[in-house]
Amino acid sequence: MKRLKRHRFRILLIGLGAFIICSYIPVRLAFARHQAPTPQAILVLQGNTDRIDFAAQFSRTHPTLPIWISPGGSPLIQTIFRRAGTPAPQIHFDFCAVDTVTNFTCNVDNFTSQNIQHVYLITSDYHMRRSLVIAAIVFGSQGIVVTPISVSSEGFPPESPFRIMRDFFRSMFWAVTGRTGPVGRIMQLRDFFRSMF
Repeated sequence: MKRLKRHRFRILLIGLGAFIICSYIPVRLAFARHQAPTPQAILVLQGNTDRIDFAAQFSRTHPTLPIWISPGGSPLIQTIFRRAGTPAPQIHFDFCAVDTVTNFTCNVDNFTSQNIQHVYLITSDYHMRRSLVIAAIVFGSQGIVVTPISVSSEGFPPESPFRIMRDFFRSMFWAVTGRTGPVGRIMQLRDFFRSMF
């Protein structure tokens, strides 16, 4: 009986935390948009080279903005930016992310520590809806506004409502607990075992 009450109490706390966060995010975003009406950095969700090619060209028209690639660091990415003439110190790589939710949770501290309150978000058009849901919670809870830039892609269907809802709940879980849940751990283990063989 005590265990059941404790379990209900935890669920109630998480629900209360989620309600407070959902009420708090629009206020934080309004202040952030007022303080930083134009983006101060670029976040590229690395998934295919089309996004990287687009981001490299986009950086040419925004030469003062730092660029974060998540996850990143491969020689191909560095070559694409070098060919576009992007200075190496302008580019930053995130080696922590293993999926779309961690693309945001791994970078939120990078942006808040540099007082960045507004970022361009570059990803594929089919991936943008889910990315914006995650960004609204993870970045929004920290007062970071996102301006989306979609990269056109052919042959990819829109992401399923299931994936969007799953990552919505994972993002809420992160906002309340600071953890991304078991899916992130499973992805990390998968990548670890892939690297072994």
